[in-house]
Amino acid sequence: MKTGTVKGSVWSTKKVDGLMGLTLLSVETDTGKIVAVDLVGAGKDDRVLLTFGSAARVENPLLPVDAAIVGILDTLEAET
Repeated sequence: MKTGTVKGSVWSTKKVDGLMGLTLLSVETDTGKIVAVDLVGAGKDDRVLLTFGSAARVENPLLPVDAAIVGILDTLEAET
């Protein structure tokens, strides 16, 4: 899992049937920008929790995705 910040929406005029009705968002992480499927209703500038690979498909194993937003972070406590 990683955390990131939503930077905006990604629009696609054509996509596979498995992505119909799903929101794609551009998310900036510590390693760069990625596109992730939003499963929780995140918005611009929200800090989010991301999963990757098979964990991104737990909600629906047939989704053709490799990155999913699975949480909106209220706080993030850093270790000291």
